[in-house]
Amino acid sequence: MSGIFIALGLLVLFTMIAYNRFVRLRNQADQAFSTIDVMAKKRYDLIPNLVAAVEKYMQHERGTLIEITEMRARAMEGKLSPNERVDLENQITRSLGNIRVAVENYPELKASENFQQLQGSLNEVEEQLSAARRAYNAAVTEYNNAVQLFPSNVFAPIFNFKSRKWLETPEQERENVNVKELFNS
Repeated sequence: MSGIFIALGLLVLFTMIAYNRFVRLRNQADQAFSTIDVMAKKRYDLIPNLVAAVEKYMQHERGTLIEITEMRARAMEGKLSPNERVDLENQITRSLGNIRVAVENYPELKASENFQQLQGSLNEVEEQLSAARRAYNAAVTEYNNAVQLFPSNVFAPIFNFKSRKWLETPEQERENVNVKELFNS
């Protein structure tokens, strides 16, 4: 009889430890996500200025500018789940990369002092976002390991702990830098 109580006590103890670990890891992921939120807000504030500066030069890329403006508005509403927000942030990052590529075709825009200041500010925010993404992805990896690895994966669905998505690196940033092109520009 005492063996059953010991086993039951161990099960309760393990459940408490697992639950507390889930909560701690989820809170770390939430904290890392809130850092991204702060950096994303800075980026959202820059987007209207960037769009205004670029718009008159890039009549052909108007669709991309409209898309970025709409995504910014959706992100600013704050009604998205963390996973939906991650998807949207990934889309915004890809679209901003498309603008950077398109700007190469507009030498007058590239030479504009306003645009250079905006691009410098945006690059600074993107670097801060990159650091925040790394911290978030590390926290999500640890959290997802707890949710998915045995034996804690048995308790995760009971307490409604679900895996989270990682923020992705845009495909353009994964490509190798062409040093020859850098010296030609």
